[in-house]
Amino acid sequence: MTEVDAIILGMGVGGEEIAERLADAGLRVLGVDGGLVGGECPYWGCIPSKMMIRAANLIADARRLEGIGGFVQVTPDWAPVASRIRSEATDDWDDKVAVERFTGKGGTFVRGRGKLAGPGRVEVDGVTYTATRAVVVATGGAPVIPPIEGLAGTPYWTNREAIATETAPSSLIVLGGGAIGVELGQVFARFGTAVTIVEGAGRLLPAEEPEASEIVHQALAEDDIRIRVGARAVKVAHDGQNFTLTLDDGTTETAEKLLVAVGRKAQMADLGLETVGIDPSGHAIPVDGHMRAGDKLWAVGDVTGHGQFTHVAMYQAAVTVRDILGEPGPPTDYRALPRVTFTDPEVGAVGMTEQQARDAGLSVHVGITQIPTSARGWIYGDGNEGIVKLVIDTDRDLLVGATVAAPSGGETMGALAVAVYAEVKVTSMRNMMYAYPTFYRAIEDALRHIT
Repeated sequence: MTEVDAIILGMGVGGEEIAERLADAGLRVLGVDGGLVGGECPYWGCIPSKMMIRAANLIADARRLEGIGGFVQVTPDWAPVASRIRSEATDDWDDKVAVERFTGKGGTFVRGRGKLAGPGRVEVDGVTYTATRAVVVATGGAPVIPPIEGLAGTPYWTNREAIATETAPSSLIVLGGGAIGVELGQVFARFGTAVTIVEGAGRLLPAEEPEASEIVHQALAEDDIRIRVGARAVKVAHDGQNFTLTLDDGTTETAEKLLVAVGRKAQMADLGLETVGIDPSGHAIPVDGHMRAGDKLWAVGDVTGHGQFTHVAMYQAAVTVRDILGEPGPPTDYRALPRVTFTDPEVGAVGMTEQQARDAGLSVHVGITQIPTSARGWIYGDGNEGIVKLVIDTDRDLLVGATVAAPSGGETMGALAVAVYAEVKVTSMRNMMYAYPTFYRAIEDALRHIT
């Protein structure tokens, strides 16, 4: 069958969601992907990495028991972590269940590298398929591999190799102090790996608030992680056993493994974008508020440049499905885009940072409170490091951004995401009731400290 109603080019979380929902609606749907159906998140990203983080955090919590409720001697063991990732998260990196779920709804799946071949057409391994109603580009992202001398050809890790490893290395250099680097670095450190994180910017998590960066820096240091900020790698060597990383100040770092985690980029190459009038050299596919990229053409996920998060792709997928089916619904709104870095403590954030708000010309006031001084933070004891930071547009009396770096920071941030999205007045937030003693009650304290 070479003529269908809709072709989904890329079956990651966003593409898979669109394909299944359109098939449920009775459309003839063709899904195309050269990799695993479900994409990065279930096999190498959010799901298996959070299993690793859960295990590592349990080790840390056990060690915190002394002085609070007893004493535990902990012996970390990577084997059950690796086993759980294979058996529970990834089916040993087999997407049979996901493929059958889609085809069971009436969809057709073709495994192969697809590319656009003109309006309404997609070519896969020499066969051209035509969509009468919609083509959706959802090809996701891939790790950025920097052009460092000597790196190519070495057995370095990306997040994929780190997730799939059956043993924790004795030592590890993490190149990149963003979310992936700090999450995985902390995990391996808690399983006994000697970890060094190298970040070119002046602080870890450079996209987040500096106060959150400092909290994460301190937490990682307490896990005996060496941290090199403001340092750039200029050369990599591998002698068959160990990596040696040379930095721009002339110093070197040596470890058994090297994890390259300097960021991710949209997979735009060789998609045939020029055949539908889109510049293939761009960083993203331009889309409107309903995810339209052209006549009968939509795009979702990493390729749209609106954030490389599973929840962004799923949100955009819902908007796309409505638009293809002609159903009513609002356009996309990214004012309250949430993000979480799952370190211990977690960093949950939504909306603008303080600097972004100032750069936008807003009249900015900020409220900050320390989690350890809150009731729940004091009760929590060891591991209670954190803050709540609120960014206020005083001209409109609105919260435009917030960060919670704290235990369960991603969960606490949820209340603030609602406030940003619904444009709840700060005056109303000050006058509402907060349950005692909870972590989220620290929001009330931060509101009292707005300056």
